[in-house]
Amino acid sequence: MCGVPGAEAIIVGSLLGKAHDVMMHDDQVDVPAETVAALVEEQFPQWRGLRIRPVRSTGTVNTIFRIGDDLAARFPLRMADADTTRAALEREATASAELARISPFPTPEPVALGAPGAGYPMPWSVQTWLRGTAATDTDPSGSQAFAEDLATFIAALREAGTGGRRFDGEGRGGELTRHNPWMEECFQRSEKLLDVPRLRHIWSRLRELPRDGDDVMTHGDLISGNVLVSAGRLAGVLDGGGFAPADPALDLVGAWHLLRAQPRDVLRRALGSGDLEWERGMAWAFVQAMGLVWYYADSNPSMSAMGRRTLDRIMT
Repeated sequence: MCGVPGAEAIIVGSLLGKAHDVMMHDDQVDVPAETVAALVEEQFPQWRGLRIRPVRSTGTVNTIFRIGDDLAARFPLRMADADTTRAALEREATASAELARISPFPTPEPVALGAPGAGYPMPWSVQTWLRGTAATDTDPSGSQAFAEDLATFIAALREAGTGGRRFDGEGRGGELTRHNPWMEECFQRSEKLLDVPRLRHIWSRLRELPRDGDDVMTHGDLISGNVLVSAGRLAGVLDGGGFAPADPALDLVGAWHLLRAQPRDVLRRALGSGDLEWERGMAWAFVQAMGLVWYYADSNPSMSAMGRRTLDRIMT
């Protein structure tokens, strides 16, 4: 699915209970704490004896465990070929390291790649742990200072330069019309959940917005679970594995996922976004939010509610 909802998200919450209580995907892999302990013991003896704790999460791609106080182990949730998974994790590590070098705010840095074992069938990764509270747990949407911080982050990525790279055609960040089949599926599956005729009308306009500007470096998934907050300010940004060239409007999804109207205007002014770029940012948020509502309605209510909130902001 080209618009897989929240597919990059890693949402950090409290360290209580299982990382996921409900299966979100038909091909989801269970990752018990005992398995994680065995993998760490076998593959990374330097961390032997460190406390291993599951991170309660509404994330959709990885099960996360803390290793001691400074590390986080990430285990892909959906079954995939081991070689394919390792290649994807290596690409994510490269992207995360690049983001960490240029970001004005803390981002996780790659530490190690683990191999299949102890009953877990795929490679897995270890990165640094960032302190802070996810925006899912402390709402910064009314903070103008947070909006200014978010603009500083987005501007730094845009200014980094792509080094001649271009959008690779995967996921969001290219042409809006490419997502028509995905949106049609979303509309059909949302008939009993949302005002679909109104939403179809909105999409009929948004999808026709032309591209404006060359690719820039983008985070690609500025949703509440990927943003850490402290005292109403941006404290860190998670999930740097999607750092890549894309439509300059892509990171403007954060305006709709994370901010109310007045701070949203602060972000727009700080970035100097024109009407076309701003509306394309709205369009990318719309594509993502439409999928979140129905796909996670039962298995991940927090993610589904985020999609509803974003759609409400767009319709308003």
